[in-house]
Amino acid sequence: MTVLRAATYNLRQLRDDQGALAEVLRDLAPDVLAVQEPPRGLRGRRRLARLAAAAGLVPLVVGRGARTTALLVRPDLPASGGRAIRLPWRPWSRRTLTRRGLAVATVAGVQVISVHLPLTPGERRRHLEDVLDLVDAAVVGGRPLVLGGDLNEPPDGPTWAALTQRLVDVGLQAGPTFTARNPRRRIDALLTTGLTVQQAHRPSGDAPGRASDHLPLAADLVVDPLP
Repeated sequence: MTVLRAATYNLRQLRDDQGALAEVLRDLAPDVLAVQEPPRGLRGRRRLARLAAAAGLVPLVVGRGARTTALLVRPDLPASGGRAIRLPWRPWSRRTLTRRGLAVATVAGVQVISVHLPLTPGERRRHLEDVLDLVDAAVVGGRPLVLGGDLNEPPDGPTWAALTQRLVDVGLQAGPTFTARNPRRRIDALLTTGLTVQQAHRPSGDAPGRASDHLPLAADLVVDPLP
């Protein structure tokens, strides 16, 4: 039986207490971490690599087309197919100022996708189309998948509706994630297919409130055997 601890976390570009952030990640002990808002640029990638090392992880997909997403993994896990996918960007529009992307890889036989969807509904809908292409390919192919990300939308929105038609909402067990100091909104998601959920949780205590403006979500997932 293969158990994968998957987590998702908006790091707010490491603007907050990095010591607290490293503490949260060590306590969370993910096998694979879907990151949103990693620090950008060459210096940012180096800072993220240092944080990953402090948490016992290594970067798998960082920078380039992944842009506002990344994937970190435990170094002893088999990982392949790491790639960054650029999402549509309209530089002439004042509402699409942020270039966004997806980070995708296969970790321990599970396809993992990190997403960070836009704030505006129209752009979020366009980016969701690219996400659903990946999800549908996994569902049709019968491949286990976990999607983690900041959806920038509450669970009664159309993005959640489209995703939960295809995937199981793991984070429902854990509760709201935003803001970290006073979590009342659930805009961060862990969703799966082809996996059995053992448990899902979000951390509590002082350190998560100092580490970022979001709380992370984590879940222990069992890869279901093929029939």
